[in-house]
Amino acid sequence: MALIELKQVEKSFAGKKGTIHAVNGVNLAIEAKDVYGIVGYSGAGKSTLVRLLNGLEASTGGQVLVNNEDVAKLQGPALRTFRKKVGMIFQHFNLLWSRTVSENIQLPLELAGVAKDKRQQKAQELLSLVGLDGRGDAYPSQLSGGQKQRVGIARALANDPDILLCDEATSALDPQTTEEVLELLANINQKLGLTIVLITHEMNVIRKICNKVAVMELGKIVEEGSVREVFRHPQQEVTKIFVQQDLEPKADPSALLAEFIKENPTGTLATLHFLENNAGEPVVSQAIRKFPIDISIVYGNIERSTGSSFGTLTVQFTGDSAEVDQAIAFIEAQQVGVEVLHRG
Repeated sequence: MALIELKQVEKSFAGKKGTIHAVNGVNLAIEAKDVYGIVGYSGAGKSTLVRLLNGLEASTGGQVLVNNEDVAKLQGPALRTFRKKVGMIFQHFNLLWSRTVSENIQLPLELAGVAKDKRQQKAQELLSLVGLDGRGDAYPSQLSGGQKQRVGIARALANDPDILLCDEATSALDPQTTEEVLELLANINQKLGLTIVLITHEMNVIRKICNKVAVMELGKIVEEGSVREVFRHPQQEVTKIFVQQDLEPKADPSALLAEFIKENPTGTLATLHFLENNAGEPVVSQAIRKFPIDISIVYGNIERSTGSSFGTLTVQFTGDSAEVDQAIAFIEAQQVGVEVLHRG
């Protein structure tokens, strides 16, 4: 049985131009210990969806089940007890600036009536876990953005939750700090066995930490599955755009393509798509040895995701057209997709 299960969940708001369906008929199952990513552009409904998971918002239809409990039916003490088991970290940290780092981490325990000595002991343990040993007496204003988010993570873990919700938790951070925070979350998932639900608009965040992903658009989940399969075989147009944005070269490749075509007008330009776990296979060098052709690499991007490699490589084949066709057929036989962009 899934730890989190959404059944035909709806969440509507009254707007100036009529009803807004922020979440529209969502079905979703998240297993214990998953790192589950929900990705979508602004307005897709992903942040509203995550607020339904801890009862900060009440659904207007369907069921939100967490550990087989219907969140909508929880009230008073039962709802407060439930929320202790669902930690949450935010994009802008939401720290109390007048309190020290240690006091910020202790806040959920203070509200729960935990004794001071136990609160302090727990804060020290969490400071060590998130890599902030010795910073307990500092104030948030004295910390970097990444350190503030580590405090936010520690505070979210204070009540020993089973689920950690991350709402755009890395969006305010620079790329290097984002990498460090994602590595910390991955370690927490493994050490504590937490289930993590991560909301983001950045597909590279999904690729680096999640094992499963759901793509949202206009309040609906339009595609879901393992990160590996969604990256390799995106079905919906919005998913293809997300994947392409993550894998495409950082510079505009059109000038490179035009230059290669101008210099080698009779060559064949093609993009190789590594569809299975074969990004490390030397298919290009094998094709060169096997056929009397030349293959020039124009640009490419091979990425890693939770234990596997995938990506694309754009190359130019030059040589006899029949030999080029045979080389392409050979590469395809190695379970590598070939998309011909230009034939001279």
